[in-house]
Amino acid sequence: MPLALIPWPSSVTPVDGPPLRPQPGTRREIAQRLAASAERLILEGHGPEGYQLIVSAAGVRIESSTAAGAFYAEQTLAQLVQLDADGPLLPAVEIRDVPRFGYRGVMLDVARHFHPVSTVEAVIDRAAALKLNALHLHLTDDQGWRLELASHPELAHRASGTSVDGDPGGFYTRAEYAGIVEYAAARHMIVVPEFDLPGHTHAVGLSHPELLADPVISEHIVEITEQYGGGGLPEQGVPYTAIAVGFSSLRADAPGLEPFLREVLGEIAAVTPGPYVHVGGDEALGTDPADFRAMIELATRIVAETGKTPLTWHEASVADLPRGTIGQYWGFRTGDHAERARAFADKGGRLILSPADAIYLDMKYDAETPIGLTWADGPTSVARSYDWDPAGVIPDLPEPAILGVEAPLWTETVRTLADIDLLMFPRIGSAAEAGWSPPAGSAERTWESFRERIAGLAEAWTEAGIGFHRADDVPWR
Repeated sequence: MPLALIPWPSSVTPVDGPPLRPQPGTRREIAQRLAASAERLILEGHGPEGYQLIVSAAGVRIESSTAAGAFYAEQTLAQLVQLDADGPLLPAVEIRDVPRFGYRGVMLDVARHFHPVSTVEAVIDRAAALKLNALHLHLTDDQGWRLELASHPELAHRASGTSVDGDPGGFYTRAEYAGIVEYAAARHMIVVPEFDLPGHTHAVGLSHPELLADPVISEHIVEITEQYGGGGLPEQGVPYTAIAVGFSSLRADAPGLEPFLREVLGEIAAVTPGPYVHVGGDEALGTDPADFRAMIELATRIVAETGKTPLTWHEASVADLPRGTIGQYWGFRTGDHAERARAFADKGGRLILSPADAIYLDMKYDAETPIGLTWADGPTSVARSYDWDPAGVIPDLPEPAILGVEAPLWTETVRTLADIDLLMFPRIGSAAEAGWSPPAGSAERTWESFRERIAGLAEAWTEAGIGFHRADDVPWR
C-alpha cells in the first residue's frame, strides 16, 4: 500500500532501517517539531518550490533552494506521520519532489455567500497543506461587492448587505484584506483578487446605476429563478439574492466608466502584492459583443498599466488583449470552448485549467449530497474529479502553455466552513495532484493508488477538524 501522500511526489524511495519514533502529539505538532530540529541545507538545483526530504531513525534532513521548498517538505512530513501500538512513527524514506506546474490554485467565491476572515484563513491553511499556492478570491458578483476601497467606499457600503437567499452579507475592510494577503504569504500563497466584469455586475449598480445597463431577462433567467426559487427576478437598484447569471452588464458608453475602472482596478492592484488581477469576462450573456470586447480591452489594458498581469475567464479571448494575459478555462474537458482558450497561448499568454466537469468543487458528489449544484454534466464523484490530466483538456496545447490548475468553489449553496469542507474534501486532493504531481498514468498517479492514499488521510483530516465527505468510491479506514 503506498504512503498516504497527497499530492504524490516526484520520487519516493523507501530506505532500509527502522522508522523514526517522535514524541507524541498531533501530526501537525510532530511535523513542526521535526522540521524545527531537522538538518537543513540550502542547495542549488531544487528549483523555486522543490525539496529533498530524508527521514531515518536518526532524524530528518531537508534540502531546498527556497523557504517555499522547505515549507512543502514540512507538509509532506506531516503526512508521513503514522500511528501503531507503540505510538507515532515516520517510515524511513527519501523523497525528491518538484511541482509540475507553477500555479496551483483554489478559488473561493465570497460574493454569492460572504465568508468571514476566519473562514478564508482556514481555507488557506487547508490549501497550503496540499501544496496549493494561489487563493483566487471572487470578490464581486451580482449578489454583492465584498472589498472596501478608499477610492470608492460606496461599493462595499451599499452593495454588501445580503447574500443568496437573503442571507447576511458583509465585506472585508482594507485592513482585513491586507491581513488575508499576509496570512496567505506566510504559507507561500498569493492572493488573486477578482472584479468580475462586464457581466456579473448587478451589485455595482446599487451604488453606480449610471454605469449599469438594465437587466436582460431571458427565458433562461426566468427558468433558473423558477427552478431554484427565492429572490425573484433582477430589478435595477434592488439587491439581487437569486442565482441566475448573465443578465447584468456594465455600459460601454457610460461616460464615467473608464475613470471608475482606473480607480477601482488601480486600487485593487495597489493593495495586492501578487502578480495577477482577475477581471472576469465570463457569462456576459446580455452584453453586445462589440461592447464586451471594448470593456474587456479597457479593463485588461488598465491592469497591465499597473504592472500586474491581467487574468480573465476564457470567453475574453475574443478581445484584443495585452500580450501575456492569462486565460482561465472553465469549460468541460470535451467542451466546445477549447478553441477560445487556445487563443490565449496564440497571443503569448498561458492557461489556468479549471474544467468544470472535473474540478468545480461546488458540484454535488451524487444525487444525495445535501448542498451543491449539478449543471456541470451532473454530479462529480471523487473518481471523476481525479480522472483527467491538464495536458489532455485542450487538444494539442503544448504543456509549457499551461500555467497550472485551479479548483473553484462557487458558493450559491455554501454558507459555512463546514459546507466548504464537505465539498472541498476529498476532491481538493485531486486538484492538488493534477497541479503538482507527474502526469496521470505515471507511477502511483492512478485512481487505484489515489483512492488508497486519500483514505489514509482520514484520521489526519479528522484530527484537524475537517469534516470531509466519506465518498463511496474511497475505501475509508
